[in-house]
Amino acid sequence: MNDLTIRRATEADLPAIVAMLADDPLGATRESSDDLAPYLDAFARIDGDPHQHLVAAERAGRTVGTLQLTVVPGLSRKGSTRTIIEGVRIHADERGTGLGTELIEWAIERARELGADLVQLTSDATRTDAHRFYERLGFVPSHLGFKLQL
Repeated sequence: MNDLTIRRATEADLPAIVAMLADDPLGATRESSDDLAPYLDAFARIDGDPHQHLVAAERAGRTVGTLQLTVVPGLSRKGSTRTIIEGVRIHADERGTGLGTELIEWAIERARELGADLVQLTSDATRTDAHRFYERLGFVPSHLGFKLQL
């Protein structure tokens, strides 16, 4: 996949990123490209925070994948820094090509470069294919996650 570039996302990537966020059964119920204003506001906050790394995977001038990597310094684990991978999406045309693996491997290496001792992520309980994917890459389902909608 030498024609792939993984780079910091720009505002110009937002329409493609939002479309990927909405292009699955869960995302279709909570995302909408009809109004990009909330995404533009969120992008400005993300882009201005040095602990946030929103990336776009680009092939032939097209945004085909994305994820967000968040650096979290902490006291636990003897002051370890961890990174959280969020919002992993691959364009429907690119699924099954190895792009997801390449994007996650990039995130793991970037986490190392940022001084992290641990990479973690959550995946919706219904995404069994994603669970198999992450386990194949060495992730261990070690915790039970909880959410509280505010």
